[in-house]
Amino acid sequence: MSARRRNLLAGLVAVVALGAGCRQDMHDQPRLKAQARSEFWRDDRAGRPLVEGTIPRGHLREDEFLYTGRQYGQFVNAFPFVIDQKRMERGRDRYNIYCAPCHGATGAGNGMVVQRGYRAAGNFHQDRLRNERLGYFYDVIANGFGAMPDYAAQIGVEDRWAIVAYIRALQLSQHARLEDVPAARRAEAEKALSGAAPAAAGAAH
Repeated sequence: MSARRRNLLAGLVAVVALGAGCRQDMHDQPRLKAQARSEFWRDDRAGRPLVEGTIPRGHLREDEFLYTGRQYGQFVNAFPFVIDQKRMERGRDRYNIYCAPCHGATGAGNGMVVQRGYRAAGNFHQDRLRNERLGYFYDVIANGFGAMPDYAAQIGVEDRWAIVAYIRALQLSQHARLEDVPAARRAEAEKALSGAAPAAAGAAH
């Protein structure tokens, strides 16, 4: 047999071998559909539970303070990070989305949902809540309280703390003293207050 014929025969054998390997079975591989029945597992469930003790990446939650608002089982009265202007604005934004519909824009518990017949929401300006620790508010956002459902799925951990900071700012806005205003802006506040007093008196008449 000539070298050319041997090469042609070898090539033909290779093509046949490759063709035999590329069967339709490789296209139609068995797979499991979500919520479907599977005969492979003893419990007949296609969806498999996580192995006990499995923790998703980034969800170890070793920091009790950050993730629960508690330390040694008690509510904290501090923030786990610095609250700057950016975080405060974020807290206001998230508050207006998730909290204001029930608690109202000022936190008085008279949001639009309440005005339309839903159960009255907490008034952040009542003494009990004004004196409550910061971790308490975080816990209520994460786990719910009374008629309020939890918002753990909707609001991330850092955003919960940002909302707590904004709630505290709302409380302060309704009970602040002139001494609480930064010195650089105190004159501006005094001017605003002096202008508001005559207007209020005129409205009374």
